[in-house]
Amino acid sequence: MTTEQEKNKRLMRELLERPGNDICVDCGAPDPEWASFTLGVFMCHSCSGMHRNIPQISRVKSVLLDPWETTEVELIASTGNNAAKAKYEQKVPAFYYRPTQTDCRLLREQWIRARYERNEFIYEERQEPYSAGYREGFLWKRGRDNGQFLSRKFILSEREGALKYFNKHDAREPKAIMKIQTINATFQPDKIGNPHGLQITYLKDNSTRNIFVYHEDGKEMVDWFNAIRAARFHYLQVAFPGAHDADLVPKLTRSYIKEGYMEKTGPKHTEGFKKRWFTMDDRRLMYFKDPLDAYARGEVFIGSKDNSYTVLSGLPPSTQGYHWQFGITIVTPDRKFLFACETEEDQKDWIAAFQSVINRPMLPQEYAVEAHFKHKP
Repeated sequence: MTTEQEKNKRLMRELLERPGNDICVDCGAPDPEWASFTLGVFMCHSCSGMHRNIPQISRVKSVLLDPWETTEVELIASTGNNAAKAKYEQKVPAFYYRPTQTDCRLLREQWIRARYERNEFIYEERQEPYSAGYREGFLWKRGRDNGQFLSRKFILSEREGALKYFNKHDAREPKAIMKIQTINATFQPDKIGNPHGLQITYLKDNSTRNIFVYHEDGKEMVDWFNAIRAARFHYLQVAFPGAHDADLVPKLTRSYIKEGYMEKTGPKHTEGFKKRWFTMDDRRLMYFKDPLDAYARGEVFIGSKDNSYTVLSGLPPSTQGYHWQFGITIVTPDRKFLFACETEEDQKDWIAAFQSVINRPMLPQEYAVEAHFKHKP
């Protein structure tokens, strides 16, 4: 290696130490080891692969393994992550989802393309599709009966406060009306079996409903996701006048606290345990026969420790009929709920998830939800 290359390698390592360069410019992952010598930014290995898909804009190399030219080092030295963010994120709408390292590939890839390829956050006129408050188009929706995906027309109207879909293309009446007030959207590519798969949940008669959709075009699907977030943002701005954006943004969409299989028994605890798919969404623990069911078989409200909710490792000694060995007991003011996990690791993860909810004080509106659960037939 020439002395110039050694010097450049040393300089690159020094540049990594500068503020902002020590995390991935795109997803925030720590200790990035790749850099774009056309954009002048540092990124993680995962995001570097997405930069390779836009070679006309971004050319990447390994900071530690590849040789660096003096001109490349100079460009990176004159830019860096903080300066690039200031340039490419001038006009990111408050509601627009900024992905992290734990998000699916689609969200991260479209964020990278939106910033550097489409310059959506430098020029506001490029943002129209998701900021408009109205959107219509066709998405593939999973049918309830046979699981086939069918093309359905969707309309999102902020003015009407609803997302609707229609079973027939010329239908006058929507098949479902999902109120923006209760809607949540979360990308679930593995669960749905499609890299662009989006799960939309909403409340109907205070019970959760799921629909599963995708679009072949990844940008279209992410635009729908951000359009839903925009509609939720404007709804919350009206509902909570004077609230700061920073307080509203975390409420726009939420990922589930935890999902997975457990066994459960019925209220009398004498029935056999059945394997079910569980979703912990905020304070609602829902269980389904299949992960892609439209309706939950049942829901359990999980309050806070101040209101006599606790989670215990193990099952009461007299319990019978379970196959999986790692038990969990949730104690509520009214009764005990018994679950069994397949592995000790699953048990620990579920207990940690339940504990995080139980440790959180209840909000005033959550008492109304709790009361509804108590009066369910």
